[in-house]
Amino acid sequence: MLDRLAPLVIGECVADIVRLPDHGDRVHPGGSPANVAYGLARLGHHPTLLTQLGADSHGRLIRDRLTAAGVEVRTDDATAPTPSAVVTLDGRGHATYAFDIGWTLGPVPLDRVPGHVHTGSVAAVVDPGAATVLAAVESLRGAATISYDPNVRPQLMGERSGAVARVERCVALSDVVKASDEDLRWLHPGEEPERIAGRWLAAGPALVLVTRGEAGAFALFPGGRITLRAPAVEVADTVGAGDAFMSGTLHALAVHGLLGPDARERLHAVDRDAVADVLRHAVASAAVTVARAGANPPAPNELRTALDVN
Repeated sequence: MLDRLAPLVIGECVADIVRLPDHGDRVHPGGSPANVAYGLARLGHHPTLLTQLGADSHGRLIRDRLTAAGVEVRTDDATAPTPSAVVTLDGRGHATYAFDIGWTLGPVPLDRVPGHVHTGSVAAVVDPGAATVLAAVESLRGAATISYDPNVRPQLMGERSGAVARVERCVALSDVVKASDEDLRWLHPGEEPERIAGRWLAAGPALVLVTRGEAGAFALFPGGRITLRAPAVEVADTVGAGDAFMSGTLHALAVHGLLGPDARERLHAVDRDAVADVLRHAVASAAVTVARAGANPPAPNELRTALDVN
């Protein structure tokens, strides 16, 4: 079942230059879509990542990590340096980002039609590459289920109203949407995340999931709402936590047979028990990741252990 899904992830790779108080810099492979692809591969899927990488040391570091995990990396012909982000961690491990990212992705031919497509973050909002991403999603939607994570980065989003329009266009094309409460508050200041998520659900997705940091997460679906608190863990840092939540979500949906073009109708009629199980997997995946440094999502045995403990 996992092999047949052939997930395609479209989006940026970023070299995360992690800066700790009183410590030297550490470079970790990152980028939200790349982290999701890596997380899926760690959980036994065989994703393709459509991205851009420079012919530099950061690009080689990222490519080597992805391919070692089982991600097929496909790039266009761009020659720009690998995007980077300086990630500053406070005393609680909470991350803030300063970006050096260009996104100019052009069309790249695919060897196979994916059963599921995931995108989001910078890739879906920063031109000129965002136009390529949107065209790909629109062209593949008839053959694949779609997931989306806006992963808002205010420094790169441009003027708010334009960013909101792009995000909500992606939401309307998607079957599964994940966002953080911080994302939603930036997009719609002063409005409660639950209200925004409800409006997104009404726009077309089958499932909208909202992460709330230490407070856990909630899921909205046509049958109602489910809330799950995060387990108590000692946080190393929050880098990649949302991406691990996303890969855990997609993994659980795939195991339930709820991804792929033949599954769209089942996904939109998903029951409460399945959504609860998906949310458990997503929260457990994020919990494993925040307990160690960098965007380091769980392997299957680690995810099973986290589920058993919590």
